[in-house]
Amino acid sequence: MSAEEASSTGCDTSFVPNKGERGLTVLCTKPKILFCDLKLQPGESRTFEYEDAIPTDAPPSFRGQAVKYSYKFIIGTQRPGSATKLLRIPFRVMVMPGLNDLSVYNETDEIRPSNPFLHNQGKENSVLDIALQVMATVTARKAPHSYNITNVKGKVAKFMLFKQAFKLGEDIVGIFDFSEGTVPCVQFSVTLQSEEQISEECRRKPGQGSAITSYVKQQEMCLHTVRTYINLPIPLTATPAFMTDIVCQRWRLHFEFVTSLSAISSAQDLAANAEQGGQWRGPATLDVETMVWDLPIKVFPTNPLHASSVTLLKTDCTVLV
Repeated sequence: MSAEEASSTGCDTSFVPNKGERGLTVLCTKPKILFCDLKLQPGESRTFEYEDAIPTDAPPSFRGQAVKYSYKFIIGTQRPGSATKLLRIPFRVMVMPGLNDLSVYNETDEIRPSNPFLHNQGKENSVLDIALQVMATVTARKAPHSYNITNVKGKVAKFMLFKQAFKLGEDIVGIFDFSEGTVPCVQFSVTLQSEEQISEECRRKPGQGSAITSYVKQQEMCLHTVRTYINLPIPLTATPAFMTDIVCQRWRLHFEFVTSLSAISSAQDLAANAEQGGQWRGPATLDVETMVWDLPIKVFPTNPLHASSVTLLKTDCTVLV
């Protein structure tokens, strides 16, 4: 990554982090001076450490169709009488909702269990530890959820989902049961989608609707199928559900069922009516209709170590003064 050189006339020699950026700055921490009047001899090097905290109510990194949130480290250096050079290092931020008040998750001494085998007894958990505990709790498998899929003509299938809250990188596993269906289902498809909805006061057009992004799709033929399953992985590069004053990000499973308007005989029915059995052949044409169903789900962040494993590229950012 090359450094961006600002103009050296007037006040342009001052450190302006958002200079040249497009869009609106929604979060900017206070600049910190790492060194001043630094002189290095040939072959000499110095190391400086930088640490800053991101507010818990900050928006996550998000690249939608209408809104984009991006985070960068802005490093500025300057030699006397020269222009300021800026180095922008992008990084990703994942936000776990409900961590504004950490005192709710830290146990007091009165209610903390007394265990002599715990080494961290009496030590408050860090923000990362609390976030990982909350994610593990809300995304744990509890009781399966069952849904009866019906239309005006009867029952199509029964769908069972083991849980409704997932983490990035997890697989969404569900089971379809067509054994009790009265309406023949020929084909079905399931698509993992995210919905980006802009607040009314921030819309460019009054009629601007929601933007749908599809990630993974599974499609199967299910005529005369008794039971089958779905397995949709959630990409680690996606953005979990969140809500700000500008945009709201939701997740859902989009189902499409192709059902037959008339009954279709099976090989078992043909064998029962024939004395010596028979051979079943599917009809050349079918009179079908399509029904859709959207099932909302919750998607939370994952461990930052897992999220960073999606890329193995090593980056080297330098600024030359």
